[in-house]
Amino acid sequence: MEPPARWPATRSLPRPERLELPVETLGGVGPSVRRKLGRLGIVTVADLLAHRPRRYESAAEERTIAELFGDEEAVLDVSVRRASGRRRGRLHILTAHVTDGTGEIRATWFNQPWLESKLLPGTQLRVRGRPNRFGFQVSSYDVGDAAETADFAPVYPSTADLAQKTLRALTEEALGRARDGGEPLPSAVRATEALPLRADALVRLHRPRTEEDAERARRRLALDELLVLQLALRRRAAEREVLVAEALPPPAELVARYREVLPFTLTAAQEHVVTEIDADLARTTPMQRLLQGDVGSGKTAVALYALLRAVEGGRQGALMAPTETLAEQHFLTIEGLCAELGVRVALLTSSVTARERRAAHQLVASGDVGVAVGTHALIQSEVTFADLAVAVVDEQHRFGVEQRAALAEGRSPHVLHMTATPIPRTLALTVYGDLAVSEISAPPADRKPIVTAWVTEERSAEAYARLRRHLDDGRQAYVVCPLVEGSETTLARAAEDEAERLRAHELAGYRVGCVHGRLKTAARRAAMAAFSGGELDVLVATTVIEVGIDVPNATIMIVQEADRFGLAQLHQLRGRVGRGAEQSYCLLVSRPRDELSEAAVERLEAMVSTTDGFELAERDLEIRGEGQLVGARQSGLTDLRFTRLRADRDLLERAKELAVVLEGETLLGAAVERLLGEAEHVGES
Repeated sequence: MEPPARWPATRSLPRPERLELPVETLGGVGPSVRRKLGRLGIVTVADLLAHRPRRYESAAEERTIAELFGDEEAVLDVSVRRASGRRRGRLHILTAHVTDGTGEIRATWFNQPWLESKLLPGTQLRVRGRPNRFGFQVSSYDVGDAAETADFAPVYPSTADLAQKTLRALTEEALGRARDGGEPLPSAVRATEALPLRADALVRLHRPRTEEDAERARRRLALDELLVLQLALRRRAAEREVLVAEALPPPAELVARYREVLPFTLTAAQEHVVTEIDADLARTTPMQRLLQGDVGSGKTAVALYALLRAVEGGRQGALMAPTETLAEQHFLTIEGLCAELGVRVALLTSSVTARERRAAHQLVASGDVGVAVGTHALIQSEVTFADLAVAVVDEQHRFGVEQRAALAEGRSPHVLHMTATPIPRTLALTVYGDLAVSEISAPPADRKPIVTAWVTEERSAEAYARLRRHLDDGRQAYVVCPLVEGSETTLARAAEDEAERLRAHELAGYRVGCVHGRLKTAARRAAMAAFSGGELDVLVATTVIEVGIDVPNATIMIVQEADRFGLAQLHQLRGRVGRGAEQSYCLLVSRPRDELSEAAVERLEAMVSTTDGFELAERDLEIRGEGQLVGARQSGLTDLRFTRLRADRDLLERAKELAVVLEGETLLGAAVERLLGEAEHVGES
């Protein structure tokens, strides 16, 4: 009998496409919840299942109101007497007067206005939380059952406006599809390693009976993703083995003159990286090196050295940055030095005029331009290099793999990848396993650590008083606008409105400029040039100034609503000050502490405690997990959701061993394709 053209689906067959459905296919996900989930990198059902709890509720005593003591966590069984909500700015505060016969207390929820309609007089409630000066701060609650307040309930990374209850309910529904993903590991491997089925591990990760239960599940899932990562890196390495680059001659007169015209001497760390680059350039295998350096550590000086090595050999260099602002800043930084050396530099971005673009293209194609600087416009098909030898890709995690590969298409240049978002070396070697890794961890000797303070909104007047003192001493300042939900146009409008407000109030009488991503290139350049030239006292900016801006006279920065920024982004922003010999300051302004999430408090405390980017990267690992350390969905290959690298060294080694023997497995192969596909379709951020 002929089999049917398509067998009907059964529960035993994997249907991974169901996991790639958008989160809107789950009940209760409307446009608002979808946007909030999107900010956490949760777009599909699979993303939700991979959203690992950051911790689990510890065991908490069941107490009566009369027995509450200090700020110890407790569970109360109470009934509602009355409830009311109010707004304070963007914050919604819900207060319920509750009783259990031994006493009465005010229970408080933040940003859960929908709950008010459920808290009718007489409603039986089970709440978990801590006593505080307002009464009882609720962390989780149940109306009817005890799932939320139970021991080992998952606590997920979240935002202030997305309740744990919502995440738990959605994850519970998504777990019904866990078996659709199939089982990627052969049964022999699972038996040898004593591993649970993947679907069972997902259930136990989100609904553990014990902490040990959850950890065993996490390690099973971590092995899966490390194995897929190793298979992807093996494929990348195999593709590169066929490439051949032309070795460059040893360093000579041009780079010697470059060292002389530099206004400083390279540090020992910079010299070490230069030696590594020289060794790479002497080989016929294309250099693939990742240069990690903290903000202000001097990566650009090393990058220009590598580019000049190409020019010295009679060939060309290219410097690619993810945004026009950063490309322009690089161009301005290196153009003066190159002019002294007689090296022609061209800027190629999408915003230059058609005539300028044609002229620049001709100069690059003829070889008259030694170094081309640009955004992804550098890799458009109409740009032809006469003889590209060295390419530098800055903030490389913000490019898709496909964009980086296009730069080398038809050629095999030596490539130096750079990032000012340092990540721990173990993570770098895992995620960028196909790259050699170099680090510049120390700033130049004349730089003083930036003094960082965290103040809440009610003390923001003090922050601006301090900023004005710097301005009166002849210094300059940045004010960073908060993140605004919505489009870049909304953010631009918010920045302009804030600049106007400051001109009228806190900074009346001072010269205040504004820069954001919606400004036309000429206007943005004019604003930056005015600030760099001392014609503006204060630059109000969005995160467009996150990287690449270098104004040594700027000695103080205020970051408004700093609790809304990620730790890596806060560190990048802070790096815009402290670039001269003067003592510099960064003031982080946030909402009141008791309105912030646990993670937001940890981020702000970490910023105050250290200016070391590598140490902050370690703290980011602890606060967020390795999940999206290099940027949410920025790079595909960096999207580790379950792995804890410092605890999982053994899993990493085992994944490397298993990758050798499991390359042909169907489901693993499909996962590798998805991983590489995600990485290749990430564009300019």
